[in-house]
Amino acid sequence: MEFYKYQGTGNDFIMIDNRDLQFPKDQNIIAKLCDRRFGIGADGLILLENEDRYDFKMVYYNSDGGESTMCGNGGRCLVAFAFFLDIFEEKCTFTAIDGEHEAEIHNGVVKLKMIDVENISYDGEDSVLNTGSPHYVKYVEDIANYNVFAEGKKIRNSKNYSEKGINVNFIEKISDNEIFVRTYERGVEDETYSCGTGVTASALTFLQKNNLNSIKVKTIGGNLKVYAEKNAGKFHKIWLEGPAKQIFRGKIDLI
Repeated sequence: MEFYKYQGTGNDFIMIDNRDLQFPKDQNIIAKLCDRRFGIGADGLILLENEDRYDFKMVYYNSDGGESTMCGNGGRCLVAFAFFLDIFEEKCTFTAIDGEHEAEIHNGVVKLKMIDVENISYDGEDSVLNTGSPHYVKYVEDIANYNVFAEGKKIRNSKNYSEKGINVNFIEKISDNEIFVRTYERGVEDETYSCGTGVTASALTFLQKNNLNSIKVKTIGGNLKVYAEKNAGKFHKIWLEGPAKQIFRGKIDLI
C-alpha cells in the first residue's frame, strides 16, 4: 500500500488515497500502522475518499485504530494532501464526520473552516465545548512545566467523562493577542504536539473572555491562528489557520 505522511504543527498523520475504497478498515491494522515502533508512526490515520457534491470526504482514525470525531490539524493536512493530488486548485469543500467544511491553501498554509459552536458550558471554573470533537479547557500558570499527561489523563478518565472520553486542553495567556495551548488527546491517550480542534476550543474561550475576533496560538509543534465571529451568544465563521506539510511517502505491506 502506498501512503503519505503529513504533519500540521507537529500533529502527524498517515494519509491514504482511498478513492478506490481498497483500504481495509480494520482497527488492528490501523493501530499497527500508527505504532511508532512497529509501524509508520502517527497520531492518526486519514482516508481521502470520494463524496457526491464535495471535492472529497475525510475519514479519520485515532492512533488506537478507532474511528473518531473531527480532527482540525488532520483536516488541514488532508486539504494539503488533496491539493497535492490535484483534486482542487485553491479552495475546496469536503465533508467529515461533523459535517461540511470549507478550506483554502496558499503557500503551504491551510485555512480551515470549523463548525459553528452554539454554546460553552462549564465544569466548575473550566469550560466544556464541542468544536467537532469534545473538549475540556482549563486555564493554568507556568504551562511549559505543567504535567499535561498526568492532569489530562485524570480529567479524561474522571466520572463525568470516562465513558466517551474527552480531550483536555491547558491554556495560558502569553499576551493580549497570543495564548499557549497544550492538549491531552483521547484515543492517543497522551499529549500531542498540537490539536486543531483543541486549539480552536481553547481560543474560543479566550475570545469570549476578552471580546476578540482573532487570536494567535502557540503549541509545542508550532503556531496557529483562530478567527471567529460571535452573534447572539453563538460562534460562527470559525477558521483555523496554520502550516501543513508532507514529510515523506512510501509503501508498506499490510500483512
